[in-house]
Amino acid sequence: MTTKFILLIEDNEDVQDLNKSMLEDEGFTVKTVMTLDEARNFIEQQIPDAIILDIGMPDGNGLDFLREFRKSSKIPVLLLTGFGEDTDIIKGYDNGCNDYLPKPYTFGVLLARLKNLLQSAEQVPERIIRGPLSLDVQCGQAFTNDKDLHLTQKEFFLLLLFIQHEGVAVNADYLYKKVWGQPMNNDSQAIKKTIHRLRVSLEDSGYAINAIRGKGYIFEEN
Repeated sequence: MTTKFILLIEDNEDVQDLNKSMLEDEGFTVKTVMTLDEARNFIEQQIPDAIILDIGMPDGNGLDFLREFRKSSKIPVLLLTGFGEDTDIIKGYDNGCNDYLPKPYTFGVLLARLKNLLQSAEQVPERIIRGPLSLDVQCGQAFTNDKDLHLTQKEFFLLLLFIQHEGVAVNADYLYKKVWGQPMNNDSQAIKKTIHRLRVSLEDSGYAINAIRGKGYIFEEN
C-alpha cells in the first residue's frame, strides 16, 4: 500500500506542527503551507490524496479556496476550523467539503475522519463508461466499442487514475507514486513509455492524454 500524501493548509504554526508530527507518526507524508497562495502553487505541481483546510487564512477565506478547488478536483477535503456553528458547518458542506471538524478536537477524531475520507475516495464503481470507452474495474480490463484493449496492469491502473482526475493536469511524480508504488526519482522513461502505449490504445476511444508543459498530463476528450 502506498503512503498517503496529505496537504495541511493551516496558518497556526503550533497546530500545524503538532498535526504534521502526529500524522507522520501514523505513516502519512505531510506537506504544510500557511497561505492559500502557497496551497494553489503547490497543487499545480503535485496532487495530494487529501487536504486538511482551515477556513480563516491570512490571505483569504478557505471556503472561497474550496469552491475554486472543487471546479477542477474531487480530492477529499476536511475542513478543520474554529468556526463551529451549525450555519458554518452547513456552509462548509455547501461549498464542497467532504467532512467538517470544528476546533477544539482530539487527534484521534481527526485521524479517524481522515482515514474514512481516504477509504471512501478509493472506492470506485465496478464499471466506468466514458462514451465508447469502458473499464471493468473488477477484472482490470478496458474496452473501446466493446473491443478489449489488452492493457497491462500498470496501463490499466494509470488509465483509471487519469479517469479519476479527468480534465485536470496531473503531475508525473504523483502518477508514478500511485502506479509504481515508489518515488519516480530519475526513472521518467518508465512512465513516458507506459503513457505512449496507453495513448496508442486510446486512439479510437474519443479521449486523449495530452502533455502540459510544467504541469504533467491531462486526460480529456478529443
